[in-house]
Amino acid sequence: MAPAVSPAPTFTRFFCYSSPLMRKTLSAILVISACLAMPAHADETPAQLPPLPATPLASPATEAAAMAASPLAAPSPSLMSRAVSSVEGTIERALDFIGLRYKRGGSSPETGFDCSGFVRYVYNETLGLVLPHNAKAIAQEGERVEKSELKPGDLVFFNTMRRAFSHVGIYLGDNLFVHAPRSGARVRIEDMTDRYWSRRYNGARRIQP
Repeated sequence: MAPAVSPAPTFTRFFCYSSPLMRKTLSAILVISACLAMPAHADETPAQLPPLPATPLASPATEAAAMAASPLAAPSPSLMSRAVSSVEGTIERALDFIGLRYKRGGSSPETGFDCSGFVRYVYNETLGLVLPHNAKAIAQEGERVEKSELKPGDLVFFNTMRRAFSHVGIYLGDNLFVHAPRSGARVRIEDMTDRYWSRRYNGARRIQP
């Protein structure tokens, strides 16, 4: 009679019968754990390592005070996170209105939007800014931005009525922008590299609270 074979450990059975993705994940965890467990220099013995300094360890409170006093202290992450979240909020809110009908002179979701009314509403609701209800007047606000330096949330302007800065939209990234186009149309996303828009592009502005 063949000797009895002990059942595989629970972890081994789980590893063998789990999905390929789970097995890859578990394998990666095992590899990382093994690497963390290895000494930095395996050929060094304790006798070869330099002696530890006799300097006493600083308390957490002392270390925190030293970091705050350092001129190289990193900026507060809360400022960066607020800036990122405000841009994300602006983009998300603008996209909420995809499909809303165009209304000349419109400035709210209830009435519909024209191009400047759309930008004005989104910027006011997400950034607390009160912009003019006129594309050319909005172009007088903020700082000029080169086309190669556009970032999501910037405003892009076009000549659609045979005069500069007669149309405005909100840049999304990857040459895309969202806007309220014209009578009979609805809020939608356009590609700035399309012939119509590339020929009529006037510039961009970055307006921050």
